[in-house]
Amino acid sequence: MVGDPGSEVFTTISWDGGSRLLAADLHIARLYRHAERLGFNLPSNLTELIFEALSKAEIPGEPIVGEDQAPFLIKLGVNPNGDVNLVPRVNGRWPNPMKAISLEAPRWDGSVRGTKHGDWQPYFHAREVATEHGADISLLFDGDILVDGDRCMPILLDNDGIAYYPTPSKGALDSVTLEQIREGIESAGVPVREARLTLPMLLRASEMIVLGSGLGVQALGEIDGRQIGQPNGRLYQAAYNSWMVRLQTAWMGLDDLEG
Repeated sequence: MVGDPGSEVFTTISWDGGSRLLAADLHIARLYRHAERLGFNLPSNLTELIFEALSKAEIPGEPIVGEDQAPFLIKLGVNPNGDVNLVPRVNGRWPNPMKAISLEAPRWDGSVRGTKHGDWQPYFHAREVATEHGADISLLFDGDILVDGDRCMPILLDNDGIAYYPTPSKGALDSVTLEQIREGIESAGVPVREARLTLPMLLRASEMIVLGSGLGVQALGEIDGRQIGQPNGRLYQAAYNSWMVRLQTAWMGLDDLEG
């Protein structure tokens, strides 16, 4: 039910078109965390319910993406009654580098901020506005502070050599994609830290990338027509390489989670 944050908790998860989901353990753990913050409990057998629903899901079409993105995505929602709803879709391709526009971030009170909840329409609207303005994504700001992306987590490489992402306590989502590839980025020599991302930081950034279950890792080249650093640099390469490893190794079926 649009307008009621407590009506649902959801995640968007990569699907191989068969019986496996990418990093299913991390997505399910986040569902539990976010549901608790929204004020309801999820069933203890949620994993079994998800894979039972997955066994009935239909392929939504022919894949159109390359090897660096998952072929399909599923919006996986769970309501306070424990009902699981899966909506599969074909993943989409993105230009390199991507273009973004800036929009004001939606605001929710208290524990709702930073969760994937039932009042997600402002994020869907932000996607539509980006398309209308000839951009690929919207980046969402609270004043001059970057807090989120409409379907992604933005990360910048500052001129101090550290990669910074928006602080979850300020309303940003905790990114499952970042959770998967952070160690790989740091192993490549790029420290990753949360920070208050101000407009001056963006304008001086060496480069920016965006992460998400659907996007994977993509370079971001401009915001509101202003070039941001030099795309496809060392941050992008470190994140991309780590993501490619996950795409080859992190698919999970029910047996993987119960073992």
